[in-house]
Amino acid sequence: MRPFKVLGIQQIAIGNENKDKLSKFWGDIMGLTKVGNYKSEKENVDEDIYKIGNGNFAVEVDLMMPIDPNKSPKVHDPKLNHIGLWIDDLQTCVKWLTEQGVRFTPGGIRKGASGFDVCFIHPKGNEEFPLCSEGVLVELVQAPPEVVKAFNSMN
Repeated sequence: MRPFKVLGIQQIAIGNENKDKLSKFWGDIMGLTKVGNYKSEKENVDEDIYKIGNGNFAVEVDLMMPIDPNKSPKVHDPKLNHIGLWIDDLQTCVKWLTEQGVRFTPGGIRKGASGFDVCFIHPKGNEEFPLCSEGVLVELVQAPPEVVKAFNSMN
């Protein structure tokens, strides 16, 4: 039996060579609210953080461009870079998934751009860890207590 729950979508991350074009579409045209930004040389990302919805059920839309398009990671390729999932118990989740043979990206559990603990499931398997997210990078995000409570109250 799985010892953790996937509660809901935490974020959708979209990349482009120029985040200004993304911001014009998602902010100006679609009306999403900009709530922050994040820049990391190490992660080769310059992103604007928008949101859809309110409260504990809000979903981030991270609009990303590479600081250097010739370096990795290439946050603009593919354009739908990754999806983030709220997890009720990230430590237990990662331990259990690793035991099942799921491959994670290097770096382990760490603080993400929004301040939550995160880790990433690799989009491609390998010999040691054959299970993967089959072509889509998946970010697992530790849900704070109020989000866990909100999602659990729906059941």
